[in-house]
Amino acid sequence: MKLASVLTPLSEENLALAAQTGVECVTIRYQGPSLEDWQPAVEQIRSYGMDIAAVEDAIAMENIIRGSEGRDEEIEGIISLLHIMKQLDIAVLCYNFMAGTDWVRTRTDVLDRAGAKVTQFNLDEIDLAVSLDDASKPLEHEELAAEVLWDNLKYFLERILPVAEALEIDLAMHPDDPPLEVFMGRARIMNCVDGFRRLVELVPSPRNGICFCQGSFVEMGAPIPDTIYELGPHIRYVHFRDIRGTKENFTETFHDNGPTDMAAAVKAYYEVGFKGPIRPDHVPQLFAEDDGEPGYTQLGRLFAYGYMRGLMHAVQQ
Repeated sequence: MKLASVLTPLSEENLALAAQTGVECVTIRYQGPSLEDWQPAVEQIRSYGMDIAAVEDAIAMENIIRGSEGRDEEIEGIISLLHIMKQLDIAVLCYNFMAGTDWVRTRTDVLDRAGAKVTQFNLDEIDLAVSLDDASKPLEHEELAAEVLWDNLKYFLERILPVAEALEIDLAMHPDDPPLEVFMGRARIMNCVDGFRRLVELVPSPRNGICFCQGSFVEMGAPIPDTIYELGPHIRYVHFRDIRGTKENFTETFHDNGPTDMAAAVKAYYEVGFKGPIRPDHVPQLFAEDDGEPGYTQLGRLFAYGYMRGLMHAVQQ
């Protein structure tokens, strides 16, 4: 298991802080369609002695998810991305299957410990909802059935997995967040443990894997660490976080003050033989970070690195 992190921004300061606090590898966002687009960021990260954990975010998949015109071109784009990843020795591609949005919250300024700000989702306040991958993206109502999504996912996996197998790159499906059955009229299919059971059987392959976003599984009501033990053979990447509440109404927490037994979770990752990247996911905004990206500021990550390293060392004793 390797301590990983996303860094926003990918600055010299954040790279130095991550390396100094024990981060081994960095998640990188989509950089562009050519190898030359990727090399500056990759070389910058590796200059600090860290490697690349995974690629995630900003991957064009909307037509793939909807099954609409242009999906074959998007599939070709992802195949091209996999070839770039192979050249750069990046082993994991994290993606999701949420139509029209990414992770959504209704508030980003709920107060936690000593005034730290955390994000919240409350279905009763849906009019306040914002897609935090792109706050400018309008959240519009649209009908989209679950079985259509499953058909589109199978179409995608049947074409991508043979390439992933040949290049030895793992796909890691991220859960829906929030994991509702329907959001703004659109069905969601990665919203329960049964969905992930169906995913790995849909197109069987050792490269058809899971991003175990722990907070999303808590939102589902899934027992942690029991679900880690069940899905462990398919877990390729971990987002480590916690929440209080239910999928209809939850608030993010610090990594150490939520309801989940985080030590038991880390122990489960070790016992199922998980050796991939594990990164702190959404973190509180701490003092003087009000202008930062909610969930992705740096000071909360520094706290999370130390907490996670402590758990990782303790469970190996």
